[in-house]
Amino acid sequence: MSSLGQMVAGVAHEINNPVNFIYGNLAHAREAVDDLIAYIHTCQAEASVQSAAVQQKAEEIELDFLEEDLPRLFQSMQLGAERTRQIVLSLRNFSRLDELQAHPVDLHECLDNTLMILSSRLKREITVIRHYDNLPKIEGFAGSLYQVFMNILSNACDALGECSGSKEITITTEQIDRDRVAIRIADNGPGIALEHQANLFEPFFTTKPVGIGTGLGLSISHEIVVEKHGGQLICASTMGVGTQFSIILPVKQRSQAMAPLELATV
Repeated sequence: MSSLGQMVAGVAHEINNPVNFIYGNLAHAREAVDDLIAYIHTCQAEASVQSAAVQQKAEEIELDFLEEDLPRLFQSMQLGAERTRQIVLSLRNFSRLDELQAHPVDLHECLDNTLMILSSRLKREITVIRHYDNLPKIEGFAGSLYQVFMNILSNACDALGECSGSKEITITTEQIDRDRVAIRIADNGPGIALEHQANLFEPFFTTKPVGIGTGLGLSISHEIVVEKHGGQLICASTMGVGTQFSIILPVKQRSQAMAPLELATV
């Protein structure tokens, strides 16, 4: 995972430089185009009669359409460049898998960046509903928490891929008390059979078909939440209703583990 993080960081860095160059020059390019259009208008106003060649060229390039379409074109390019920058930032944050010391982590930023990376899977058919509480930053390892959110949200997408009708993922965050926060990720998928729920966090256990999934995602997530952060990772699922994973994290890192928290089932 450390090697993967280094590779992702390297790719993100290489993409970041040309994207920043494009993004930084779009505003100047738009100003230059606006100046050229203003110059054309001035020439048209000052010239009492336009030659046939000038009129023919204006028709060939569809001058009126260009004047109307160019501002929209630059706006689309700027939005695309900004989105690319956000994805690169998400990848750079996600790549920090080998952090040695805990540091302040914005959980909502982690969640939003993970959703950004998964946007190609989400935007077509899955609705994401966010209910964010006013959370403090916690002491933790952001790169590792990205792994947890990525694993759980990817599993939710896989589960919803088997469903027809509306497909929803609901993310709810709340501060339980002064010392703990909770992140709940729920889907309205088919649910997990009761006999499988006790084995979910075992290495290599998976309910997915052969060739899909390694059975390591939830095991690694459990290790990150419980052992690395001193928290809890709880699954509640009902067949035909959906599945909810609750991630309970301490606000401050402590040597002693938190007292278990019982949560309502889905």
